[in-house]
Amino acid sequence: MKIIVDTSSWLALVRYYIPFDPDSNVYLFFKNGIENGSIILINEVHQECSFVAQRIVPKNLSFFNEKKNITKTTDLFPSPKFFNLVDNQFTVQSIKRRLTDVEYENRKEAFLSSADSKIILKAQKLIKEEKIENTIVVSEETSSENDNKVFKKIPAICSLLKIECLTLPELIEKYNSEINLRF
Repeated sequence: MKIIVDTSSWLALVRYYIPFDPDSNVYLFFKNGIENGSIILINEVHQECSFVAQRIVPKNLSFFNEKKNITKTTDLFPSPKFFNLVDNQFTVQSIKRRLTDVEYENRKEAFLSSADSKIILKAQKLIKEEKIENTIVVSEETSSENDNKVFKKIPAICSLLKIECLTLPELIEKYNSEINLRF
């Protein structure tokens, strides 16, 4: 099993779960998962968490800033097929049509270097190259396009690629026998 967690889920974890977990079961599940490699913290997500919400994530998770716990993504290169998917499947076509070619290419380049893109590329690599079929992406985003961005959100892209995508509550429910969360 491999779990890749996005920025919004780390924020939700620190804001809504850790403070109400007197036995630190949720904290320990994520700490142990990061340390044993079953939970993946990619570099771009780590950077985003370091710049949002007054650094609440790195301030509250002691394991978050240990370099050995951060997965570099320099080996993740989009394939020609991935570029095709970005252009045709991952875009919100109605928004793309309103952009000039240059505007679209700039936004595509930004997307390809974003945490969202790296999460998807890492999940694909785990599934296809490393044969880890039980790969889960955790995101608090909804799949609806309500923010006028050119590219679809993580759950919608995961659905297209048949990658399991769960919210934090769904992940905790799925692994509650290991977490043993009680309120």
